[in-house]
Amino acid sequence: MPWFVKIEEGKVEKPIFDQYVPAHNAYVKDLITKGHKARTGYWAQMGGGMLLFEAASIDEAQAIVALDPLVKNGCVSYKLYEWKIVVE
Repeated sequence: MPWFVKIEEGKVEKPIFDQYVPAHNAYVKDLITKGHKARTGYWAQMGGGMLLFEAASIDEAQAIVALDPLVKNGCVSYKLYEWKIVVE
């Protein structure tokens, strides 16, 4: 399956953002359970973060991102990319 990367930037104040982090983490764990090999994290030196996951297509990847609680609740803006792995 292809890999996809959601690069995100926060758009709301930290207290608002933080209230949706537990739901986001649960969502990522559910993606892992469903076989998407998802990983999530944030940049140590600046705001924002990344979600890395497998999906069957760009359409499926877009649907996955649309259901992320951080996206659904307007906490982040993002760009979605298909990531072509060169060396495994």
